Amino acid sequence: MIATLGTTAAVRLLAALASVLGLVVFGVGAASAQQTGELVTKARNAILIDYETGATIFQKAADELVPPASMSKLMTVAVLFKSLRDGKVNASDEFTVSENAWRKGGAPSGTSAMFVPINTKARVDELIQGMIVQSGNDACIAVAEALAGTEANFTKMMTDEARRIGLAKSTFANSTGLPAEGHLMTARELAALARHIIRTYPELYKIFAQKEFQYKKYRFFNRNPLLGSELNVDGLKTGHTKDAGYGIVFSAVNDGRRLIGVVMGLGSEKERREESRKVLEWGIKSAASLKLFEADEEVGFARVWGGSRWYVPLTGNGPLEVVLPRFPANQKLKGEIVYAGPLKPPLKKGDEVARLRVSSLGPSGGEPTATSEVPLYAATDVEPAGFVWRGLDSLVYLALRWAHL
Repeated sequence: MIATLGTTAAVRLLAALASVLGLVVFGVGAASAQQTGELVTKARNAILIDYETGATIFQKAADELVPPASMSKLMTVAVLFKSLRDGKVNASDEFTVSENAWRKGGAPSGTSAMFVPINTKARVDELIQGMIVQSGNDACIAVAEALAGTEANFTKMMTDEARRIGLAKSTFANSTGLPAEGHLMTARELAALARHIIRTYPELYKIFAQKEFQYKKYRFFNRNPLLGSELNVDGLKTGHTKDAGYGIVFSAVNDGRRLIGVVMGLGSEKERREESRKVLEWGIKSAASLKLFEADEEVGFARVWGGSRWYVPLTGNGPLEVVLPRFPANQKLKGEIVYAGPLKPPLKKGDEVARLRVSSLGPSGGEPTATSEVPLYAATDVEPAGFVWRGLDSLVYLALRWAHL
């Protein structure tokens, strides 16, 4: 269910938003992105999120399923990282690069490879660097075969892990990201996957910042064009195929705020470098935390069915803040309380029962370009009502539903 903010809360929300929007003054009626504060990118699909809160600061076709190319290697890496964390695999273990891995992803394939000789063993820590720094397809297939017997079996592990961490739409046909029917991800889920890796495996994540990797006679250089720049980028992964175009998943920390971004479907390496930089630079300048309510300040109400009261007041758990971009003052803003309702008693004070969603539609309106959500909690106990009161409440609830049909 979606509840409207109370009058006091709505006024407070608008005041808080106005205060942060006032931090930056943009030209009135100007057409360029720089003047209006809007972000315009050539990327077919894009997203920029705040790592700490998960807030979406910018999005463009972020929920469209498209070929991810080598960016989907992040899922292969995530499965291997989990195996390492769970003690099923050690960094010093050795995996064999089979003839299949060699032919499909090694030297004969003509694709990005770590060049492990056929039927030769490589250490797990070497294969990880081969996947991350060099984007080696042979390394990915070797890992898949070692963990699951076959690459086909491994794709099921990828899907299972994706669903476990909340990626509902991604589907996998291989461990490499090479073109294959049904191998699809969204920009939003790539960003969520990157956030999961950074949060869950902080020590292993450091490998994504590695600029080069020496394996036997080969010296590989990280393809991330933003590494080593003044933007403080420390990961994650590039990708390119003819169908997917050029893309990148990146992350950086500036002024204590980590941002994660994805751009996809670009026409060249140059466009990938320029557009990823533009999106990140815009995010660094634009992302802002907005304090909307003080601790214990009432935000709104949620409907309760069959309780000692029809509505429960909602508050944050401490001061309530959201993260949104600084747009010009004529942007359209929307605040709403979202919950699965009506709520059913008993409810205890402090139970998380709803979320406050604040969306920015940008100056032109339409679909949200930015969205931030924070949890809301019951501000008081609500006990179950008696039989007669529950019956009356049911009639009232049904009548209100019919009135809105």
